[in-house]
Formats: sequence, C-alpha cells, structure tokens
Amino acid sequence: MAVRTDTRNGDLLPIRTVLRTVLVVVVVALALWLIYVLRQPLTWIFIAGFITVALSGPISFLSRRMRRGFAVAIVYFCLILTPFALIALLVPPIVEQANNLVQNLPQYAQEVTKFVNDNDQLRKLQEDYDITGRLEKEAGKLPGRIGEAAGVLSDIGLGVVNSIFAAVTILVLSLFMGSSGRRFLDMWARQYPPERERWMRDLFERIGNAIGNYMAGALLQATVAGVTSYIMLLILGVDYALPLAVIVFVLDLLPLVGATLGAIIVGIVTLFSDFPIDTLVWAVFAIIYQQVENNVIQPRIQSRAVQLDPLIVLVSVLFGSALAGVLGALLAIPVAASIQITLQQYLALRRSAGPPPPDAPGVAPG
Repeated sequence: MAVRTDTRNGDLLPIRTVLRTVLVVVVVALALWLIYVLRQPLTWIFIAGFITVALSGPISFLSRRMRRGFAVAIVYFCLILTPFALIALLVPPIVEQANNLVQNLPQYAQEVTKFVNDNDQLRKLQEDYDITGRLEKEAGKLPGRIGEAAGVLSDIGLGVVNSIFAAVTILVLSLFMGSSGRRFLDMWARQYPPERERWMRDLFERIGNAIGNYMAGALLQATVAGVTSYIMLLILGVDYALPLAVIVFVLDLLPLVGATLGAIIVGIVTLFSDFPIDTLVWAVFAIIYQQVENNVIQPRIQSRAVQLDPLIVLVSVLFGSALAGVLGALLAIPVAASIQITLQQYLALRRSAGPPPPDAPGVAPG
C-alpha cells in the first residue's frame, strides 16, 4: 500500500518553500556584505550623482545661449576653481596670524606674568606653583619646535592627496553621468508601458528639480549670511573681514550647526581685535541673525525649494549626520525630498489606476 504525506493542513512546509526562503536570506546577506565592502566607491557614485543633478540647472540655463559642451565646461571649471579660490583667500591670513602668534607668544606670556604679579590672589598661586615661569619657559621653546611639525604635515599631505584623488574621481563620474546618465534613465523608462513611462519621466524631473532647488536655496541662504557678516565685520573694523565672511558662507551650507560654528570662529577672532566690545557686539548680532535665519529666511527659502515639513528636515539631518557625518547632514534634505516625491508619485499612480473594471481578466462578476 502506498504511503502519502498530507500537507494540506500546513503542518509541514514544502521543501521548495524552505529552499526559496533560505536562498532569499543568503542573497540579502551577500548583498549587504557587498554594499559594506564597496561602501567607499558607492558613496563616491552617490555624491557624483548628487553633483550632476545639482549642476543640471546651471548647465541647462547656459545651454540655451551656447553649445551644451561649452556650458558643461564652464560650469565644471567654476566648480573646480572654487576650492582653489577659497584656499587662496583663507590660507594666507591663517598662516600670517599663526606665525604672529608663535613669534609673539613669549611677549604674551610676559604680559600674563605682569598681570599675575599685580593681583594678590594670583600672585599667591604664582609663588606656590610658579605657573607663569613654566608658561614663559614653554613659550620660549615653541618657535624652535616648528620643525617638529614636519611629521604631522606629512600625514596631512597624505590625507590631502587622498582627498584630491577622491575629488577627481567624483568629478569624472559626474561628467560621465551628466553626459549619459539621463539617456540611461530614458532607456529604462521606455521599457515600461506609456503610462508608466510618463510617470517615471515625471518622477525623474521632479527629483532633479527638488535637488537643484535645494542647492540654489542653500547657496542663497549662505550668501545672505556671508554678506551680512561681512558688513558687520567692516563696521566693527575686524581684520580679514572678507575671509571670515567666506568662512561663514561655507559653514552656513551645513544644516543646523553650520551657522553656529561660523559664528563661534568669528567670535574667537574678535577676541584679538577690540575685546570685549567687538566680541559682545558680534555675539549679539550672531544670536539675532540666527533667529531671523532659522525662523524667517530658511523656512521661506527651503519651503519653496523642497517642500518638506520642518520636522522631516530635522529628523533627516540628524539621521544623515549620524550615518555619514557632515556629508550625511548635507545630503540628508535632498534625499528626504527625493523619497517624499517618490512616495507621492507612487500613491498618485495607484489612485489614478483605480480598481479594475468588472470585465477585466481574473475579476469575477458580481
């Protein structure tokens, strides 16, 4: 008599189902492992794509007035020239001030000694621990120790070389994406029926506009911060007002913490200008301006740019900074906007499709 295994009650899973489940788990694990191993080039590809989309607006604008090849060359040349211009503007005053600090440090130590000797409480501490004597001794040794920084500078140079290699790779990837990326997207969209193709083209267009608008809004906001800081520094008569305003501009591009970091750096510089008046005036200005930026300038700009709820902006920036540091915080808002647009477009597609007609295949008549 033949024996038959009855699996109708679901007591035993078919072997095919078990194998399929194990295979899916293995494939997912391998995919995650591969993503982890290739995380650096994948990050470069993601950044290159972001740059490509962000620069598509200026390239399209210039393409209406000249050949596209010239427009691409001009935009990317300006992009490459920007960091060199920042270095040329910021490095000379930093080097000069650092050199002045090293050369004048013994004099500063002597002034501290005089201040301590004129104060009864501090003079007693000086007699017990000889604090200023040790400060003067170390300050006198500092100029002679500059040569010991060669090892540190060599490590910094290696990091700079690696950063330059990464930047060149990202720019080359961005150029290739800009020249052929949209063609690949169009080829992908043409594989679907006309309605789905139109939906995908509209999705790509909206995501590109959101990222471009975000970059334009961030640059506008940072420009306002830099210009107002420059005007205030000119009024106060602080040295190197233009480089400090550029620092404020660059740091203001970072969400949440950028404006605060810029204000702190400038505040430290004002300590050596006309303390305490310049420092107090700058602190009051920075606090007032950041309130205006957070409550007036930024909401007006970014609400029109990416149309994200402020809570989503905050959460996305926090998640992005936790995952990828400063880079994650910078890219978090356009990524969140892209996800929101994709969900909105998908739900709109589902609503437009509607329920299947009664006579459609597989639908039983009522």
